[in-house]
Amino acid sequence: MTNTIDLSAVKQRQQATWASGNYATVGARIQIVAEQLCEAVDLRAGERVLDVATGSGNTAIAAARRFCPTVGVDYVPSLLDAARRRAEAEGLEIRFEDGDAEAIPAEDASFDVVLSTFGSMFAPDHQQAADELLRVCRPGGRIGMANWVPDGAGGALFGTVAKYVPPPAGVASPALWGTEDHLRALFGPDVELSTTRRSMNFRFPSLDFWVDFFGAHFGPTLRAFQAVGPDGEAALRADFVAALSPYNIADDDTLVLQQDYLEVIARKPENATHAR
Repeated sequence: MTNTIDLSAVKQRQQATWASGNYATVGARIQIVAEQLCEAVDLRAGERVLDVATGSGNTAIAAARRFCPTVGVDYVPSLLDAARRRAEAEGLEIRFEDGDAEAIPAEDASFDVVLSTFGSMFAPDHQQAADELLRVCRPGGRIGMANWVPDGAGGALFGTVAKYVPPPAGVASPALWGTEDHLRALFGPDVELSTTRRSMNFRFPSLDFWVDFFGAHFGPTLRAFQAVGPDGEAALRADFVAALSPYNIADDDTLVLQQDYLEVIARKPENATHAR
């Protein structure tokens, strides 16, 4: 990453993208990943948990269901509002705060467990985002992440979007967070790291239905359709269908879209005195 990248402008663009559409209705369909992550990180009742880039609150809610005092941070106000409504509906006491994954509004070593489900991986400055996860985690605490892998349906989706809405020059691909080598480079040699490739499935009436649904609700896909306009919609739709069809594992006319992701568990050293 070069010093000429205007990271502030990049984040403003990202924030506007995630605020468009209605991510909450998409996020509700991947709740299973948050539940699995909380099990993988072996949450214990009473542990202080932070969910970074919480979106509409999936992982914060999963942690609070396990009787953990939980905070969720995100930089999209409308998503925080959705998360608060969900928590209230379940009678869960979760504090949701405005916050950037690259500048988490929390004291050093203030959480036992720090989680991020398809969240911190989208921060433009990868090293800063990783350092922040480590900074707010107590020595001996755990960091749990779920990150889309580059060679799965998530990678195909974002690769197709990038053809029509090119990412800012010089900003590393979010999909790198789905590779163990990149994670080891970010977290450093002293962090105990384990990764497991897992899958979750989107189940829709058809792939065409998926394109319509994501085109209306999922910010990056919506922005791609806006970029091409009415004249380019057919070509963009065809590209999505071509890119995602190989990941449809249904044996009928419906869609069962296999989405592979990397589950990451990192333990901060007991003697750690700083982020790295």
